[in-house]
Amino acid sequence: MTKQTEKWLQIEINVPAELSDAVANFLMENGAQGVFQEQGEPQDGGGFTEDGVRETLKAYLPEDVRVENRLSAVQNYLEELRRLFPALPVPAWRTEWIADPDWGETWKKYFKPLRVTKNIIIKPTWERYSPGGHDIIIEIDPGMAFGTGQHPSTRMCLQAMEDLILGDRAAKNRRVLDVGTGTGILGIAAAKLGAGKVVCVDIDKQAVAIAGENVRMNGVEDRVDVLYRDAASLAETFDLIAANLTAKMLIKLRPRLIDLLGRGGFLVMSGIIEQNREDIEHHFFTEPFVVHRTIMEKEWLCYVLINEGYR
Repeated sequence: MTKQTEKWLQIEINVPAELSDAVANFLMENGAQGVFQEQGEPQDGGGFTEDGVRETLKAYLPEDVRVENRLSAVQNYLEELRRLFPALPVPAWRTEWIADPDWGETWKKYFKPLRVTKNIIIKPTWERYSPGGHDIIIEIDPGMAFGTGQHPSTRMCLQAMEDLILGDRAAKNRRVLDVGTGTGILGIAAAKLGAGKVVCVDIDKQAVAIAGENVRMNGVEDRVDVLYRDAASLAETFDLIAANLTAKMLIKLRPRLIDLLGRGGFLVMSGIIEQNREDIEHHFFTEPFVVHRTIMEKEWLCYVLINEGYR
């Protein structure tokens, strides 16, 4: 029997460098199964005509009943960015149907070993790397799930978790929850940093499968459980919660995050873009939370909060 050819819609967006991360994050949230970033050169003539420092994003959407709605969402988002940032060049985009892109080879082109914190190295399974004395190596096969450590929101989460867990003498007794685990990178990092028990949850079946395989590949399956669950359905409490989500999802989950975080526990929140800062701070800079730390990279924010309980 002849294998049916899969078709994918390639979206190529030429954006100002200042908006590149925000657009890439939106594309992943909107169902893109792979987003790749290339440094762009100013063009004229038949190409993109705007001047300035720009980057090219290539994203791939599967051919299914939702593709038209997703395209409409991309168009609306780019229009919103144009209104929010009138001083920046307008993003230009085009689409093309392609058949069977070689995902494995494409990932290998863009994904190399990366030091994301003082101690943590994210390494794709197909690359070799000779670790130093204190290096913590996390092997990742990203498949089509988001979370390779290359995005600022993931890096800031890892930095915050390293600072909280690595020097904690009681870490082996700590329970960690990774909400929206993606490839499982934060949960795996928590275990390798010394946490005694880690629970990773996601509502994407494909992400759960990829995360589960990555957990096994890193040899931490004895301490990390990957569950196809909504965080709101959990009943236990945790000493640290990592939530690398969108501002909208974080605000929606706030009551459950409070219930799930034990008193004195830490909430690491990331995936927050500067334009959502005021909204997030309005909802989270209140009891029972106290701000422990704020980390910034480009237009992205990561907050570390402590649950000090209600007075």
